[in-house]
Amino acid sequence: MTEPSKKIVDKINVDLIIEARWLVPVIPRNQVLDYHAVVIHQGCIVDIAAIDAAREQYTATKTVALIEHVLIPGLINLHAHAGMTLMRGLADDIPLMPWLQNHIWPAEQQIVSEKFVRDSTLFGCAEMLAGGVTCFNDMYFYPQASAEAVLQAGMRAQLGLVVLEFPTNYANNADDYIEKGLLTRDAWRGNPLLSASLAPHAPYTVSDTTFQKVITYAEQLGLGVHTHLHETKAEIAESIEKFGVRPIKRMANLGLLGPNLTAAHCVQINDEDLDLLSEHGTHVAHCPSSNAKLGSGIAPIPNLLNTGINVGLGTDGAASNNRQDMFTEMRLAALLAKATTEDATSIPAAQALEMATINGARALGLDHQIGSIEVGKLADLSALRIADVETLPCFDPLSHVIYACGCEHVSHVWVAGDLRFERSSQQSGLYANIEPNELKEIALLWQSKLNHHKA
Repeated sequence: MTEPSKKIVDKINVDLIIEARWLVPVIPRNQVLDYHAVVIHQGCIVDIAAIDAAREQYTATKTVALIEHVLIPGLINLHAHAGMTLMRGLADDIPLMPWLQNHIWPAEQQIVSEKFVRDSTLFGCAEMLAGGVTCFNDMYFYPQASAEAVLQAGMRAQLGLVVLEFPTNYANNADDYIEKGLLTRDAWRGNPLLSASLAPHAPYTVSDTTFQKVITYAEQLGLGVHTHLHETKAEIAESIEKFGVRPIKRMANLGLLGPNLTAAHCVQINDEDLDLLSEHGTHVAHCPSSNAKLGSGIAPIPNLLNTGINVGLGTDGAASNNRQDMFTEMRLAALLAKATTEDATSIPAAQALEMATINGARALGLDHQIGSIEVGKLADLSALRIADVETLPCFDPLSHVIYACGCEHVSHVWVAGDLRFERSSQQSGLYANIEPNELKEIALLWQSKLNHHKA
């Protein structure tokens, strides 16, 4: 009697399998998967399985084995000015308004151009990719130049179409800013790596009439809004003197607060402000390093989180930080929360990572695509190598991501399954579409011009 024949199961062909020692999907919270693989096809995650199970079921065009690594979602920088990256260190140890009025705005008037913004944004993209960032929420002039740099880098961005009342090299008045921004947005609409928001700069630089126009356009076009809000005590005092109310109350009265608004900073917050943000479902971009460096204060983030406000993390621009390093922001956000509340359980590691991933995605309206490692989402991923003296031993890889790891430990970054950055051992790293020599030439060119301006 012959033995029954064994059923042969054909393996499924996919583009990429990433096998990791540890996998932190972010959703569900606090989960760490040992020896798991992410299966990717056509830019999307099609399966998450134990490594042995994935090997049995799939055959991949390429397999990447990360035997000393933790794989996390790509980080999302919720508030950035990438076009200011080449102003890093231009003016330090100065409060916000003197910094803006006496240094940044005069420098912008002298040197900001389409070429400057493209070069500066490319430089910023390189810095962020090397730090595990796959998506950022931007706000600056010449958004088309920023778009070109983002597409060269191959990362994801929501570009804020900045709006001001006063003239700059880019536009003459509020209407001109809006018109130019929306025309630019039309040029990239439909590109999977790019989206847009309207970005009125701040309550102290934008009139009620302009805010109302922004609200109308945002509603008609289905765009988000991105602004600075409650960054300093001086901003609030000026608003009370000029409008009779605090800025958040003014924004509520105008109809700006809501789930399509991302408010950067929100440092100086009282109970009434907190209630308004919570009631309207406004998102907050917490920028702890920039707020500390400019002496603006420490945002009461535990209070915001406890009332259900969605809080993401941002670096702000390199001109005020001076780094676009989301690992620093995660660690500092957690530490400041613990110190100010005198509660060591405030903003635990898992929540800090959520702030830098899924919370940022929610604010941008992209949480159905990015922000966590889940089947059906885009494969925006970052890997960190945990094998060096400063990261060993490793008892809890999730905790290590926040408290022990830094940008230098990022080994791989994928955007929609495409490798955009890779670092081997202690090397500086290689980009898919950016030449290191190009970055050096950019830095030398604009440093010379900015030095001339400072002189």
